[in-house]
Amino acid sequence: MNAYLTLTPWPDAKETLRKLKAAGLRIITIANFSERMLRANAERAGMTELFDELLSTEVGGVFKPDPRAYALGMERLQLRKDEILFAAFGGWDAYGARTFGYTTYWVNRFRLPAERLGVEADWSSDNLQGLLEFVSRPE
Repeated sequence: MNAYLTLTPWPDAKETLRKLKAAGLRIITIANFSERMLRANAERAGMTELFDELLSTEVGGVFKPDPRAYALGMERLQLRKDEILFAAFGGWDAYGARTFGYTTYWVNRFRLPAERLGVEADWSSDNLQGLLEFVSRPE
């Protein structure tokens, strides 16, 4: 379990978060990691200031893909579902967020096939550049 306190971020993560922050976006996590794990990793990577909140699902007593875990984002940000973009690392998480009703972007780093679960992410790529392009697309 201690390995989860010292994860190395993807090479494009810090710069992408900086660009999203510079664009005026609020950035939170909704993670099944404990608050301690989230804080340790953000501090180790020098990325704490790039998040508005490191939100662990443990505060709600649930874990993703339970819909109540995704609802924590709306509660913390005080936004409607249609005002939130959920970026997922795992296909199961993209499925959970999309089923909940969030616009969903799957950062499919390992280029895995989408699971046949009845819904898919709104968009997907294997890197964060694709996420930046998705966020900056004209409406």
